[in-house]
Amino acid sequence: MKVIAFLALWVTLFHQGYSTSALSCKGRCDEQFNSQNECHCNSKCAQHQNCCSDYADLCDSDGGGSGSGGVITDAEIKSLSEALYALDSNKALSSELIINPQALVHDSQTSSMIDLSSGNLFRYLNEEVLFSRPTYTAFLAVLDNYNRMTGQNEDFSPQQLAEQEDFVRETMANTELGRELFAFLYTNGVYASEEEFLQDLKMMWFGLYSRNNNKKDSSGFEHIFAGEIKGGKVSGFHNWIQFYLLEKSGKLNYYSHSFNGPWTSYPDVLGMQFMWEGYFKQVGSAVIGCSPEFDFALYSLCYITRPGKQCRLSLGGKELMIQTYTWENSFYGDGKKYIGSAFPATPRN
Repeated sequence: MKVIAFLALWVTLFHQGYSTSALSCKGRCDEQFNSQNECHCNSKCAQHQNCCSDYADLCDSDGGGSGSGGVITDAEIKSLSEALYALDSNKALSSELIINPQALVHDSQTSSMIDLSSGNLFRYLNEEVLFSRPTYTAFLAVLDNYNRMTGQNEDFSPQQLAEQEDFVRETMANTELGRELFAFLYTNGVYASEEEFLQDLKMMWFGLYSRNNNKKDSSGFEHIFAGEIKGGKVSGFHNWIQFYLLEKSGKLNYYSHSFNGPWTSYPDVLGMQFMWEGYFKQVGSAVIGCSPEFDFALYSLCYITRPGKQCRLSLGGKELMIQTYTWENSFYGDGKKYIGSAFPATPRN
């Protein structure tokens, strides 16, 4: 009787659109959403955190980003991310950065727009030590070059364009961490030379495209590191240094966090709720306390090898998921896609 009951249940589920392969992405990559499925294999499953466990393994073919990531395995990416983690000599030490996360909320409360934290997130930062380092100096020079409102053209002076070039070279050519990333991509045939690597990063990250009103108003760097305002809310904004600077100046009010990563030293990961001069961010996830070159390298690695998909990293033996998105509406070079977004994909509580 138990066998008969099981067969009857299987037939019922089959006719409802559920199959015994519904827990795998085999043969299902980029399928249309079906609420009957227990897990999913389309490009938005990472955003909704309902991908099948083998999504990254089976659906990781080249999504049209800058590089060809189909031949690079998850294991290789994890191994490299551990190497980059070990090489991040410019990260903040616990004596140089102190944060106060305060209120922890469930993800069902992240849209409430209620300030549950009386103090700042950043209690202390040794700016004299950290901001004097070349990669931080180069990052800060670029960070203040943007108009946060979409729908308005970005117009860079020759000096600002030079600052973009300096940032890419300072972080990727002048650090051991950046050279490690290039060596990995060079060995895997993604780039033929360091100069090609650096120039592609500059176009991928700083090339302008339109998010609103057909204006050249955005780039991957502005969206991810500086943050933007679109549709009456904060868009992007996944960098801890920008958060610190705006909070210090009184322009940003930290409300709460919905995720705190498992790391007990820096870098760590937080998913934050905050108000930026009248505009709200429901979940602004960021890697906290890392150097600019580490942030830039992780997002670049994931975009180049897993464009538009989830990217599985390992930092100090603990897994970090990065979600990337390609910009689909305009191109550079020979049909390459700009980076649209990248951020830590925080799990549900």
